[in-house]
Amino acid sequence: MRVHLGEEKFAGGFSDLLLEIGNVVTTVQDLISKIYPDIAHINDKPMEWLCERAILTPKNDQAAAINETLLMSFGGEEKVYTSIDTVVNMDDAINYPVEFLNSLKPPGMPYHRLILRVGTPIMLLRNLKPPKLCNGTKLKVKALHRNIVEATILTGCAKGETVFVPRIPLIPNDHPFEFKRLQFPLQVYFAMTINKSQGQTLKFAGIDLRENCFSHG
Repeated sequence: MRVHLGEEKFAGGFSDLLLEIGNVVTTVQDLISKIYPDIAHINDKPMEWLCERAILTPKNDQAAAINETLLMSFGGEEKVYTSIDTVVNMDDAINYPVEFLNSLKPPGMPYHRLILRVGTPIMLLRNLKPPKLCNGTKLKVKALHRNIVEATILTGCAKGETVFVPRIPLIPNDHPFEFKRLQFPLQVYFAMTINKSQGQTLKFAGIDLRENCFSHG
């Protein structure tokens, strides 16, 4: 386990405990290098290599930043998929312009901009075809098409199968108004939040603790 500590007051004592578990590094780049060595040759890595490792963060924004850094670490054409966001009730359109909808990042929803390359590890955010394709299923990008992402399943009963993931309409349920996002139900998972990782088994886990993930009191 690799841990990157921030400057929280509790970090000193907590690091002693973590040292009994694994190693501590001082920069995010070191954390990335320890968990994903030789990332430039990701397309030569076996499926197990991707399944057994991840960087965990307290917040989605931290995970997104690390994912973006890792995406730039290996070759291949980059493809950017942008969502189509609309309000469900057209009476709300004047109050919630498209640019505002694009900026929203509800938990459990794909972002407006989804950046992928061939070889990228991705995670499914919705149940599409249980038991093969469920929320949390890990995949690896095999090919990027205009309206379909072709991927290889890395986990579960259909491990090794090639599947095609379409764009689907998604409506979050934690907003004061309803809006619909048409996007691939996917997220890059080099890094993910600690909450999202619950229930998963990882051989190599790095924890980014620049942000406090424990409540005080």
